[in-house]
Amino acid sequence: MVLFEYQPTRSGEHARRFLEGFHGFLQTDGYSGYNKVPEVTRCGCWSHLRRKYQEAMPKSGSLKDSAATVGFEYCNKLFAIERDLEQLSPEKRKIQRQEQSKPVLEAYWSWLETVNPLQGSKLGEAITYSVNQKASLCTFLEDGRIELSNNRAENAIRPFVLGRKGWLFADTKKGAQASAIAYSIVETAKANGLNVYMYLVHIFSKMPALDFKTDPSLLEDLMPWSPKLPNYCRNTRH
Repeated sequence: MVLFEYQPTRSGEHARRFLEGFHGFLQTDGYSGYNKVPEVTRCGCWSHLRRKYQEAMPKSGSLKDSAATVGFEYCNKLFAIERDLEQLSPEKRKIQRQEQSKPVLEAYWSWLETVNPLQGSKLGEAITYSVNQKASLCTFLEDGRIELSNNRAENAIRPFVLGRKGWLFADTKKGAQASAIAYSIVETAKANGLNVYMYLVHIFSKMPALDFKTDPSLLEDLMPWSPKLPNYCRNTRH
């Protein structure tokens, strides 16, 4: 499920309210507002850290001797291991992470203690991000279901962000809320391997005949994950 919600501010209270009652692993970027969510285990994003090292790499001169390059390569090693473990079950992936990824992590944290970046530099930002996010960046070792990054969420957000730049009539609170609803439907359909156009045709043709306001359970068969959806809603390319 991909679910968007509009809020007028970046207060962590919105995250706390939105995720009220949820307990488990919470995979996000480094936004501190998620610290307000109780009884969850934060899972960090190595893609964000790798990007910070990439931005810190010198534009000229030798990249080989750059501390930013070293940090970047540590991130690459972890992602390379993850690619090799992609087809494993979560249980086996956890075992292999302990054997392969954990030594890389330990080497990375040891190396980090030797780096003295210039205050205010891009490298300094990457180091500070690492130190502040250390606990959450190590969480993926605890469970094979946890991903190394929150790229899945970032990829779901990207169409919304790109579209927002070109929309003419979404500059109000109601417009933002309507957009969040529309994109929740579309992105969830895509996440479930549906042909978005045919899925929308299906629900728009079926919903007018349903008294779903009285009985919301009538919508269950129309959900993007419903096994009762007709075959023409399925994305045959997959």
